[in-house]
Amino acid sequence: MATKPIALVTGSAQGIGYASAEALQEDGFQVVLADVNAEGVAEAADKLGQGTTGIVVDMSDLGAVNAMFDQIETDLGPVSALVNNAGVAMPGDFLDYSIEDFQKVLAINVVGVFAALQRAAKTMVKEKIEGAIVNMSSVNAQVAIPAIPAYCASKGGVMQLTKSAALALAPHNIRVNAVGPGSIDTAMLAGVNANPDAMAMVMSRTPLKRIGTAREIGDVVAFLVSPKASYVTGETIYVDGGRLGMNYTC
Repeated sequence: MATKPIALVTGSAQGIGYASAEALQEDGFQVVLADVNAEGVAEAADKLGQGTTGIVVDMSDLGAVNAMFDQIETDLGPVSALVNNAGVAMPGDFLDYSIEDFQKVLAINVVGVFAALQRAAKTMVKEKIEGAIVNMSSVNAQVAIPAIPAYCASKGGVMQLTKSAALALAPHNIRVNAVGPGSIDTAMLAGVNANPDAMAMVMSRTPLKRIGTAREIGDVVAFLVSPKASYVTGETIYVDGGRLGMNYTC
């Protein structure tokens, strides 16, 4: 069994998930990485080292989500920090967007988040762990892009789920918050990075005039998990270079 508190980070083979895991490990957690990418999550676990565990899981498979927690609790112990980062966007034309794609995005981004949150909380309550849960939302919980309708809907759902869970779990001293990234240098933004016109559009709506790094999100995740955020629950912290504060573009 682990001697350090255990942090589970989903969608952590790369990008924001990996950066969050790295930040939590530096804060003293025994980190468990979970991702649908088997090769990627194994490489990420090897890179982090220090006994990091990598688990392959499809967050749309509710049985697999529960099995993941069973495995962690048997092998290491209960999870005291959960980072619900796994998510997909699946862009497409609004009028031609398929119901199947819409449902797939929600299955991972909302239902999977709820399933992991609920499962983690059940053990926290049972074991009297004053844990912390961080869900990954987006600025697209507040604003929208027409080509990613399901993603926008899902991130709005994550924002509201975070509030609901925070209220439900507050009597158990379990905190639930969310982080809403803006434009971050990850694989999801690779197409924008390669297109000067698209990057100019991003910069026009970003007062700090740069894209963020995955580690800048990971550090906010680590803050929300830490005792420094002990009176913060039910909140979504937007890490967006000032984007949501704008009422015009320049």
